[in-house]
This record gives sequence, C-alpha cells and structure tokens, in this order.
Amino acid sequence: MRTPRVLDLCCGAGGAAKGYHLAGFDVVGVDIAPQSNYPFEFHQGDAVEYVAAHGSEFDLIHASWPCQFHSTLTKGTNKGRSYPDLIPAGRAAMLAAGRPCVIENVQSAPVRPDLVLCGEMFGLAVIRHRVFEVHGFPTLQTPQIAHRGRVAGMRHGRWYEGPYFAVYGQGGGKGTVAQWQTAMGIDWTTNRHEIAEAIPPAYTQHIATQFLDHHRTAVAA
Repeated sequence: MRTPRVLDLCCGAGGAAKGYHLAGFDVVGVDIAPQSNYPFEFHQGDAVEYVAAHGSEFDLIHASWPCQFHSTLTKGTNKGRSYPDLIPAGRAAMLAAGRPCVIENVQSAPVRPDLVLCGEMFGLAVIRHRVFEVHGFPTLQTPQIAHRGRVAGMRHGRWYEGPYFAVYGQGGGKGTVAQWQTAMGIDWTTNRHEIAEAIPPAYTQHIATQFLDHHRTAVAA
C-alpha cells in the first residue's frame, strides 16, 4: 500500500510534521524562512504559491498560517511590526487544490472550530489550546479535560507552582529547554523560539489517525 503524503505549509521547525510522520505519512514542508532543524523534506518558498502549484500532488494538506495577526498576545502588531492575515488567501489556495485539508491556528483566529485540542488531552505538561478547521474528512472531538492547576512561572513578582509550562516568550521563570521539550513532545530542536512557535506533535498525530481511519473505511466500502 502506498504511503500517504502530507504537505505541511508554514511548517516552522516541524511540530505538526512530526505528528503526521508518527501516524504514517511522508511529509514535505514549506516555509518562507529557512528551517535548518526541520526533520523532513523541506522547500523554502511562499506557501500560498507552493500549494497552488503542488497541492494536488498530496493526499492531505496542512497549514499553520502565521497567527500573530490574530493572537491575543500581539493583536496584529508587535513592537512596531505589522503582520499579514494569510488565512483567507491560504484557505482559498488549499481548497482550490481539491485535496482534504487542515488549517490550524489560535483560538482567536477566524478558523472554523471543527476540532479544539489541548495538551491536557494528551497528557502533556502544556495547555496550548489550538483550533483546527477540517475539510474533506470527519473528525471526532476529544472530550475536554479539566486543567489540573496553574501554569508554573513568575507573574507580577510572584512564583506560581503548577503542572504546566508557559512555552512562549523569552521571560524568566518559564522552564528550561529540556522542560519545554518534554512538555511539548519535541526532541529534535533545542531552539526556544522554534519550540515556542510549534504545536505538539500529538495534535496532528491524532488528526492524521482519524484521516487514515476514514480513508481505510472508504476504500473498504
């Protein structure tokens, strides 16, 4: 049986890619910036242009369009820099390819919440809610699990204990690189920025498994 292929757009260092790989996909990543730690085949270039040219060659397309425009942490700007909203153009290009696709982003983004995942669902030491808009196959929402406590770290001059780490930013009291790696399930990069920009591979492994189950059922029928 042929190994399914997934196109990983705006791939970063490969958090989403690793999950698809663990589920059994061959992965090809695309990003506008060089990604020396990306663990699979990588192409540097414009993600919208790449999916328009090559999207139909894949079994599944995943995109983590930049979230800074919609993030509650940046609200569209950060230290004088502005960020583009690539979701509308990116979505249109993905759908035009005619393949099943997944769009991942922060909860404040204009992404249809077909699936909302949290690190607690997978036993991870990070909360990290992310929304997934899914086209072309059904997904089952994993039941939400109550958080076990606070996110550990220093806030307003006070230290808080908790079972989770804040995997973002450069401030103090947010855990070591090793703790971030364990919390996210990421072991191939030690770069804090790359880890902070990623999603836990468990999220996409979960989605990929549902895609493959649906595909096998469709083929058998």
